[in-house]
Amino acid sequence: MLIFIGYFVVVAATLGGFMLAGGNPAVLMHVSEFVVIGGIGMGVLIVASPKDVMINTIRAATTAIKGTLPGRDDYMDLLKVLYELFLTGKKSGLIALDEHVSEPENSSIFQKYPRFLKNKEQVEFLCNGLKPIIDGKIKPEQLQPLLEAEIETKEREAHGPVTVLNLVGDSLPGIGIIAAVLGIINTMAAISEGPEVVGERVAAALTGTFLGILGAYGFVNPLTNRIKFNDESTVQYYNCMATALSAYARGLAPIMAIELARRNVDAKLLPGADELEQTLKAAISAR
Repeated sequence: MLIFIGYFVVVAATLGGFMLAGGNPAVLMHVSEFVVIGGIGMGVLIVASPKDVMINTIRAATTAIKGTLPGRDDYMDLLKVLYELFLTGKKSGLIALDEHVSEPENSSIFQKYPRFLKNKEQVEFLCNGLKPIIDGKIKPEQLQPLLEAEIETKEREAHGPVTVLNLVGDSLPGIGIIAAVLGIINTMAAISEGPEVVGERVAAALTGTFLGILGAYGFVNPLTNRIKFNDESTVQYYNCMATALSAYARGLAPIMAIELARRNVDAKLLPGADELEQTLKAAISAR
């Protein structure tokens, strides 16, 4: 919602200033310029993006527009899931975790937290982090580099949409010039039709330049920056999970592993240590 407010402010300030100067917004409505700029911009996106990057770009833009980022409730669900899994492993042995990580959708622990369970990537990351511990395939100190490598891969994947949108944003002013040149060509072809026709064609040509610049600096580039912030927030979420898993693998008590993970997160997203401990114990007692 916040991004729509920002876009509204951009449009309102642009049109409001134009009207205050005596302009008529109707003169900016040249469909041909929108077709040229929008079409070329879309073409640049298609040419520059492999299929998977294009899909990720659409997903990243949708996430940015919806504002669906890990929030306080998401972190609380994550820490509760981790705490319950860690306690189960401590009390019943690591082998007791196998039924939960092999089929998380049927796990009595995961089913208590549908918000976490519906995100398949997060569930997969958690389960993949626990499986080597359960199987005993790696030493405890080897888990952290493994998780960090997986997070780095996610960061590289997230960088693709940012790169592509940066290219589109940087290209839009130039695309606007292309639209303006095409408009000037039309103007020169109609120069014998009188000053009114020529004036209208020149206005259309200049509108192309205006739309290209506005599209770049008012819409695409801000959206790209929002996606960068979203990516950083998502990486912090995975780092929180990785910190807890690594601490548990090294033998820390479940509550201490959770506390270590909590300190990896912005204070605004999680309660204090005492409040968190009470929340976790309440979740366990409610089982």
